Amino acid sequence: MISALRLRHGISRILLDWSERLGEEFCMTPELQDLFTFLRFPSISTDSRHTADVRACAQWLITKLSGMGLAVELHETARHPIVVARNEHRVDCKTVLIYGHYDVQPVDPLALWQNPPFEPEIREGKIWARGATDNKGQMLAHILGVEKTLREQGELPVNLIFLFEGEEEIGSPNLAPFLREHREALRCDVIAVSDTGMVAAGVPTMGYGLRGIACAEVTLRGPKGDLHSGIYGGAVANPATAIARLVASLHDSNGKILVDGFYDDVRPLEAWEREMWQQIPGVADADFLAVTGSPSVFGEEGYSSAERVWARPTAEVNGIGGGYQGEGSKTVLPAEAFAKFSFRLVPDQDPKDILEKVRAHFEKHCPAGVSIDIYIGHDGKPYLADPHSADGKAAQRALTAAFGSEPVLIREGGSIPIIQSFREILGADTLLLGLALPDCQIHAPNENFPVANFEAGILLNQHLLRELGA
Repeated sequence: MISALRLRHGISRILLDWSERLGEEFCMTPELQDLFTFLRFPSISTDSRHTADVRACAQWLITKLSGMGLAVELHETARHPIVVARNEHRVDCKTVLIYGHYDVQPVDPLALWQNPPFEPEIREGKIWARGATDNKGQMLAHILGVEKTLREQGELPVNLIFLFEGEEEIGSPNLAPFLREHREALRCDVIAVSDTGMVAAGVPTMGYGLRGIACAEVTLRGPKGDLHSGIYGGAVANPATAIARLVASLHDSNGKILVDGFYDDVRPLEAWEREMWQQIPGVADADFLAVTGSPSVFGEEGYSSAERVWARPTAEVNGIGGGYQGEGSKTVLPAEAFAKFSFRLVPDQDPKDILEKVRAHFEKHCPAGVSIDIYIGHDGKPYLADPHSADGKAAQRALTAAFGSEPVLIREGGSIPIIQSFREILGADTLLLGLALPDCQIHAPNENFPVANFEAGILLNQHLLRELGA
């Protein structure tokens, strides 16, 4: 596989070196030692039992950044702290803000992990641990790139602001208020984020768009308690059956969303985007099937899999339940059932408008015989920037220098709600420079991050700051 690549410099050299080291005893570099220490913190932001672990992780960052000679601040929030670090700013330099998050997802189901999730291991050229890709590995690559530049050059070619939060995995509830409160201190010309993906190994990728998100949960209630399904079945409505019917009302048989007005504000794909994406490796239907293990692709008619993921909205069921879940039979009619939903949105959809339309849909299609409770969850706006701007071209040159080949340009299917807030509050666009591979398994057991991508990320940071500073 590696011999087929056009090996030049940067990541190509790293990939070749790594292929030669496979099967040999691995040499733990200081950079990897830092990453392993960072990964050992179980900084799960959504679980209050790990509040102390999240704070300890922030304190480790403070020690690391202070040791590099940066001025560091810890800012308290209503939940988890925000860490800000900066070099000595000069009036004649461009200001670059680099964002990342040090919190991670829960590890469930634990039994599916091949190694304990907070005891990182290296196997098959990859680092296996919770947070390895999302976002500790990508984030630390930027920190170590800055550290290396400071060590070699004595100063940076830009005014730098590091902004790291511990709440991204719960929707960044305290970051936007923090941005507004510290708007002047965080003023910058451009923002860089590595919390997205590459289309394939060895293919540098720059994102210029993100889908937005809107979440909701529905609970249907029937009888006051579980009932015997023989004595009462057929006489009262079954909430489990009702929730299945409600979920089914969201789509037609081809995957089109049936919520009234859902597509009203969707911005159509540009012709140049559709043409460009047809040429991108790693995103054909066969690639999606290879990564997901699904028997076939499925989705809105008239669009490729890549177009559906990057530029079309979705309505997904994230969880559904009700009634007896144990082994064997228990013939009950459950008192209630629930479903959790997320809606991925594209420019120019507004999350709050979509959630109102979704609420109206659920209320209209709620089956008879049950009551409905609708809980509206977190949301975030979609983001779209011009990849051909001066900063976009600088980022592409940095990717070329780091990986040894020209990058591809994509929109991301995932959501980072704070990116649009950066634009609205700080007035700066964001460069999305992902290092994650399609099979990195973020938010799932056995999350992983290639050593080669971690090392390339360090190199990318150095080229990026140099290009932006020029």
